Amino acid sequence: MKKTKIWYIAYCPEIPGANGQGRTIEECRQSLSDAIALILENRREDTSGGVLTEAVREVVTVE
Repeated sequence: MKKTKIWYIAYCPEIPGANGQGRTIEECRQSLSDAIALILENRREDTSGGVLTEAVREVVTVE
């Protein structure tokens, strides 16, 4: 009999394309968190081209 390795997968329905995986739940959560951060960073870069240089920029953290 072959032993099956357990993997966890997660996704964020509010952010299309954001998903994570890991061998533990915590690893899976971290993977999902990293994916969300990368997607949001990419979207900021895509949309920041039309923002005035005088605009106030501020980082907001949501938990």
